[in-house]
Amino acid sequence: MKHWKPYTERQKPEYNRIALPAEVNAEVIVVIPCFNEPALFDTLHSLRATVRPNVNLLTVIVFNSGEQSDEKGVLQNRLSYEQTLLFAEKYNEPGFHFFSLLFERLPRKHAGVGLARKIGMDLAVTHFLHNNNPGGIIISLDADCTVSDHFLDSIYNAFSADNSLNVTLHNFFHRVEMDDLLPVHAVRQYEDYIRYYREMLRQTGFPYYYHTIGSAFAVAADAYVRVGGMGRQQGGEDFYFLQKVFALGNVKELNDTFVYPMARLSQRVPFGTGPALQKIMEEPDGIMRVYSRKSFYELKRLFGMKDSFFGMKSEDVNVMITELDSSLVDFLQMTGFIDEVADCNRNSASLATFQKRFFQHFNAFRIIKYLNYSHPDPFLYEKISNVVDKC
Repeated sequence: MKHWKPYTERQKPEYNRIALPAEVNAEVIVVIPCFNEPALFDTLHSLRATVRPNVNLLTVIVFNSGEQSDEKGVLQNRLSYEQTLLFAEKYNEPGFHFFSLLFERLPRKHAGVGLARKIGMDLAVTHFLHNNNPGGIIISLDADCTVSDHFLDSIYNAFSADNSLNVTLHNFFHRVEMDDLLPVHAVRQYEDYIRYYREMLRQTGFPYYYHTIGSAFAVAADAYVRVGGMGRQQGGEDFYFLQKVFALGNVKELNDTFVYPMARLSQRVPFGTGPALQKIMEEPDGIMRVYSRKSFYELKRLFGMKDSFFGMKSEDVNVMITELDSSLVDFLQMTGFIDEVADCNRNSASLATFQKRFFQHFNAFRIIKYLNYSHPDPFLYEKISNVVDKC
């Protein structure tokens, strides 16, 4: 834990002004960012109902709003904050506590779910540090989620069974309110797309193919600190953070551990569930378009070549990649791929080191850039209904 204290000391003191209750001595901390979520208590009651491991658990709700947040949302936050204080008085019990924090007028540049998640997780690290608990577990959840019956104990058991485990990923199934105008078929298409994209990445040989959903992961506190903590992005913070954690290795998917987020057309973030559902509904036929299978197959061909690049001269690498589709070759040349392979060779004494460095360059961000570059020409987008059973 020697690197934990320097990490906590680097964080902004205004976000650490309130310590989590040390007397709880939690071993597992659930962090829930919350802005304008009147249904929050469905989430809290769902946590209460799940089977719990025999350890101390703490749920931290981080109510947050920014300098430009709408008044309705700010007022709802304040109301919910007061209600959670009463909720905690009623339901806190030995080994299972709820704790609320209220942050208002957060800086416009960073206010949002990323900063709120970071505040809660940083406080969790500080709590574990003060209680000398190097095995602390941080569960990331959202304020619109319910969870499966064994949510808490399955996560704890996974980390207990493997003290080298860095992160667990949880399954998901979106809920749709009965009176919502959002078509259920749009929600299920979006879920199919997430699984399609994950599976196609896995088939390419990309090692960090897992889904990245902010409400569906748990991380060892030590791994959290080692990657520099959660980012302050106003959207996609889960994607950026988890890519760093995946690179540490020791990832476990808990396929029987579910979160059930509420499917909504929220525009709070530039990408994610809300914008994706909106895009599906704007399609003339209501069918989602996804990256073609052929574009992933070209990536698979490239990744299949990578071991041959180890120790290879740049001019020979350049010749070898000409076997690939011209769109991918153009992209590789545009992004300086040959120089990056040369960098991998200069800094790798073994094939294993070369492979890891290769995917530091050709990472998840690069893959998305390639897929966007190569669509729609020469690769046409495909309908999700045509590919979901064929990947």
